[in-house]
Amino acid sequence: MTTQTPSSSVPDTPLLDQVSAPRDLRNLSIEHLQKLSNELRAETIHSVSRTGGHLGAGLGVVELTVAIHHVFDTPGDRLLWDVGHQCYPHKILTGRRDSMSTIRQKGGLSGFTLRTESEYDCFGAGHSSTSISAGLGMAVARDFAGDDNHVIAVIGDGAMSAGMAYEAMNNAGSLKSRLIVILNDNDMSIAPAVGAMSAYLSRLLSSKPYLTIRQALKQIAAHFPKPLEEAARRAEEYTRGMVTGGTLFEELGFYYVGPIDGHRIEHLVPVLRNVRESRAEGPVLIHVVTQKGRGYPPAEAAADKYHGVTKFDVISGTQAKAVAKAPSYTGVFAKALIEEAKADDKVVAINAAMPSGTGLDKFNKQFPDRCFDVGIAEQHAVTFAAGLATEGYKPFCAIYSTFLQRAYDQVVHDVAVQNLPVRFALDRAGYVGADGATHQGSFDIAYLGCLPNFVIMAAADEVELMHMVATATAHDIGPIAIRYPRGEGLGLELPKRGTPISIGKGRIILEGTKIALLSLGTRLAACMKAADELVARGLSTTVADARFVKPLDEELIGKLAESHDVLITVEEGAAGGFGSRVLSFLAWSGSLDKGIKVRTMTMPDVFIEHAKPEHQVEAAHLTAPHIVKVALNALGHESIGVKSGTPKRA
Repeated sequence: MTTQTPSSSVPDTPLLDQVSAPRDLRNLSIEHLQKLSNELRAETIHSVSRTGGHLGAGLGVVELTVAIHHVFDTPGDRLLWDVGHQCYPHKILTGRRDSMSTIRQKGGLSGFTLRTESEYDCFGAGHSSTSISAGLGMAVARDFAGDDNHVIAVIGDGAMSAGMAYEAMNNAGSLKSRLIVILNDNDMSIAPAVGAMSAYLSRLLSSKPYLTIRQALKQIAAHFPKPLEEAARRAEEYTRGMVTGGTLFEELGFYYVGPIDGHRIEHLVPVLRNVRESRAEGPVLIHVVTQKGRGYPPAEAAADKYHGVTKFDVISGTQAKAVAKAPSYTGVFAKALIEEAKADDKVVAINAAMPSGTGLDKFNKQFPDRCFDVGIAEQHAVTFAAGLATEGYKPFCAIYSTFLQRAYDQVVHDVAVQNLPVRFALDRAGYVGADGATHQGSFDIAYLGCLPNFVIMAAADEVELMHMVATATAHDIGPIAIRYPRGEGLGLELPKRGTPISIGKGRIILEGTKIALLSLGTRLAACMKAADELVARGLSTTVADARFVKPLDEELIGKLAESHDVLITVEEGAAGGFGSRVLSFLAWSGSLDKGIKVRTMTMPDVFIEHAKPEHQVEAAHLTAPHIVKVALNALGHESIGVKSGTPKRA
């Protein structure tokens, strides 16, 4: 296969320039489709180099994307991309090429598939392993309506590590609705050598004559005595399984075709066309073998580093990295956990296919036998941790806030109900920027705070995070969670090892008499800026760091309510979280009966799409000026000229 050499200048794309929608691909020859694929790959590289975003996965499916849109009648035929981070070539071919410079930016294209963005995005994604379930729903709905369109779900080998994919396949195999699943295999070891013989067998086994003969033989075998009929069926499936390696999928009820070289248009198109025209009963799985980062040497050589990228130089592959002013919270968590593990050999770490994203790649280098990557299997990760906890180990389950949602029943049933000391490290809590609504860490305070037995902490800065990791290590009488944001800390000097803090105790940062700002997590810095503005207006202000969502520091909250006119809680989490718990306590304790004015500042009750985190916080009205405005409105005025006390630092 010839590969168009990437260039730092705008690539030459004469064929792609003629494509405004997938219909423009339908009459192209195999030779032209291959040329188009080369141009599409170059365009994808050029586009992502200017904006940053997901690169490696998209480069791996360029030929597959072209072949699917060539063979199938999208959007009438439904095409689902699992997760969606590989959909950039799909977006370029479906009328969004001119908008690719806006991807993952405020008001621009999503980095994933999004139903409101295009009729070609029939199902939104962001989390993995949903495509087969959604595709099966679409297939059944088609059958109900008496329609005849195809449903194609493209799922990667990583997403196939999640149980949901197998649940969907098991159901699809029993329903017998016509569904096409394409397994994009760029890392699995189940594939035998892919070559001419494999391509020939795949074309043969997917062809209409073979399927017609197979169906006829099945009908003949149906007249045999039941044991002979079953023996004939198993013999045929076993024989094909031995040749192609698809026995597992056959057992789940899928007709298996493959493996196919996913970068050979001349192999892909005939098989896809055969499957389209055969209209075989039941689900079909087409096994396609691809390479992450295909056609771009830097991405081929380091698939992990080029999965998601910043802006980069196309020629050298060098990514534009902003100079870090402080260590990231993820890095600080890793440092803290390593120190705890050095002191305690019961500390173990678990992640769900995100070793570098959670910092556990660093932990793994020092403690390879005590670090577990379970794949995209958050449910398993949580119950695996619960099992470790029953035997006296100290598991840290490091999972992004948004991904822990996928394991909620396990958190409730396997951890909380049994009061097991599983430690949850919730990275990416709060707004996450360009990944958008599917990845915001919005709900963890609310969905964990309602569970009995839980202790929940939120770090205001990187030093607090280290202390909270030490606290979680020492806490051995039930589940405990730490939430912390994406991005850099404040640049504070870090201790060598954290020191455990008292469970359920907050701290006063600034003492005043008029307004109390009770912060949870990293909104503390905004509260301090707001306090400076309020003091400048003559309003004596207290700033407190709650530290704990659960248990609440009731003594601290009670004192703030008794000694101030206004109490404002501030959190980067959804409504129903920390502020709601504070309000409930104040109501039941009778504090609200004494005239204290309480306001709770949370994320708004909407899904905020991709933008820079600072823009998302601004949209959520959680900045210092917004805090000032809420305080002034609570007091019933916009400006104060008389000082009412001088605050002092605690």
